[in-house]
Formats: sequence, C-alpha cells, structure tokens
Amino acid sequence: MSSTVDLAYPFAGRWLTQNSPANRAPSHGTALFATSFAIDFVPVNEAGRTAPVTFGSLLRPEPAERFPGFGRPILTPVHGLVVAVHDTAPDHHAFRGLPSVGYALSQRRRAAAGWVALAGNYVMIQTREHVVIAVCHLQHRSVQAQLGQSVRVGERLGKCGNSGNSTEPHVHLQAIDRVDVLHACAVPLTFGGRLPRNGEIIDAV
Repeated sequence: MSSTVDLAYPFAGRWLTQNSPANRAPSHGTALFATSFAIDFVPVNEAGRTAPVTFGSLLRPEPAERFPGFGRPILTPVHGLVVAVHDTAPDHHAFRGLPSVGYALSQRRRAAAGWVALAGNYVMIQTREHVVIAVCHLQHRSVQAQLGQSVRVGERLGKCGNSGNSTEPHVHLQAIDRVDVLHACAVPLTFGGRLPRNGEIIDAV
C-alpha cells in the first residue's frame, strides 16, 4: 500500500483550507475514526468569505442555504471503485457564534453514535493501491455515484452539504487503509503533490 496518496481537488471555484495536517496532526485534534490526516475545505465566494456574519448569525443557527457553497458540485478526487455510499442524512442548520458553542458540546454524543453521525452523507472510493478515500458531509440525496461503480477524477460525485458533524457547509476528505473506519489507519494525502495549509485559499479549475 502507498505511504501517501495524491488526490485532485474535489471541486472547482474558490475554497478555504481548514483543519489541515500541514499545520498539525492529528488535523482534527483526534485520531478517532482514522482522521489524523483528514482535511476540510470550506467553499467561499470570490472575496474569500462564507456567508456574511450578522448580529443574528452570532445568536441563532442559520439555514445552510445561506452559505455560498451549499449545493456546489463535488467531484471525484481519484480514480477508483466506489466501495461505500450513504446519502440519506439530513442537512442541518449552520452554527456560528454562540450556537457553535452548544454544537461543540454535543460532539461527544455524535462521536458515540458512530461514523455515519460524524460523516453525514459520504462516498468511499478505493484506489488500485487499496487506499480508501472518504468524501464527507455531502448534501442530502445528492450523491450520484453508486456502490460498485468505477469512477474517474473530475466526475460529478455529489453536492456540498451540511450533513453529519459540520458547523457550516464544507467537504471533508480523508484517506484510510480499509473500508472499516473503526479499525482503519489514516493514510497521508496530498493534492497535486503538495498539502495546503490552514487559511489558504484554493482556486481550483
């Protein structure tokens, strides 16, 4: 098995890098569910911003549809075989300001509920080297790939959503050494041979 897997960006347009293993590993603050080298990308507008922050957004949850990337196409980041699909999780509101504090306090409950509660809607793709790429937090009922389907880089996979353990619409990618996430080991990943850092704006074509 490869020690590192190189991916294409699973989107077009402007995105912001968050929770990157280029800054720390484990990137999400925990190795649970093999997330040590996982990375998050948040869709932003041309100015590099998500939904504008208002007084109300600091006090109450916001509709995911308010964010510029909700529903943006997500593309296949690697050639491979679809080995797992889930797309029935609902999209929920986004949480910023005070609502994000309460949401963070409920994260332990979601983790205890298992992988699906955290990943939301996802697709897993196995490469020829038997590395499995998980693409998570997709929009409810947007997944176009089917179990057992061969996919290639750049094909439409689904849409950016806010399902699972997500405070605002974004896409979470991780590479693991098997489909069974509970017993998997994390695999380092790069994009075009490099790893973007937290806060870096990606202009993908």
